[in-house]
Amino acid sequence: MLNRISAISFNTFREAVRDRVLYNLVFFAILMVGAALLFGQISVGIHLIVLVNLGLTAISIFGVVIAIFIGIGLVSKEIEKRTLYTVLARPVRRWEFILGKFFGLVGTLVVNTFFMALGFFAGVLYLAHTLSRQDVSLLVALYFIVLQFVIVTAIALLFSSFSSPLLSAVFTFSLFIIGTFAEDLRSFAAIAQGPAKWIATAAAHLVPNFSALNVISSVAHHQPVAGSLIAYNSAYALLYATFAIAAAALIFEYRDLK
Repeated sequence: MLNRISAISFNTFREAVRDRVLYNLVFFAILMVGAALLFGQISVGIHLIVLVNLGLTAISIFGVVIAIFIGIGLVSKEIEKRTLYTVLARPVRRWEFILGKFFGLVGTLVVNTFFMALGFFAGVLYLAHTLSRQDVSLLVALYFIVLQFVIVTAIALLFSSFSSPLLSAVFTFSLFIIGTFAEDLRSFAAIAQGPAKWIATAAAHLVPNFSALNVISSVAHHQPVAGSLIAYNSAYALLYATFAIAAAALIFEYRDLK
């Protein structure tokens, strides 16, 4: 089982790395970090704040775009190319195929985040001339960004298991936008009355809470991230991604591939 999942993951990683769009997105993300460095030079006194905000935001946005763009085609491309039938003709279960695709794309995103983070820290080192203990919080922010990618990948794979690439992209992007305002949605649910309260409460708990994963502004101002928040976000991302992948595997198990 592990060998089959690993093989699918490796093939997914290799295909994603070969995708020209992936290289373009990474290139533009590096350009964004470079632009943040330029703005940091211009903004006297707040150069590091500008660099951290724009740099981490660039890594987050372009990583999400990569996750959505590639994630929505993980299943549909295999069906269109008819390579899926060859894979499933072997002793490979459908849920193993879904899980392998998930790990492959997450691995791709982790590798790309690593290289973008190297450029980001090079910019920080260039401006600050040194790295301090306070910069550990930047690693926490990057870790939260990776957790964000894990959830987005799981959601994109869920929609791609039963929908077209276009609709999958729309659904995934919509959930991402709504999830960034999850805390506001919960605040609205707390003050709402009647049916609106129940609907808002249900929506607030169903959509992914990406707002809790966004600590970019805090770390830019050297505010420490609580250990409890790290533990909560880790468990939350793991559970949400697990349920999304389980749902994707269940749907794909009964999908008619003819």
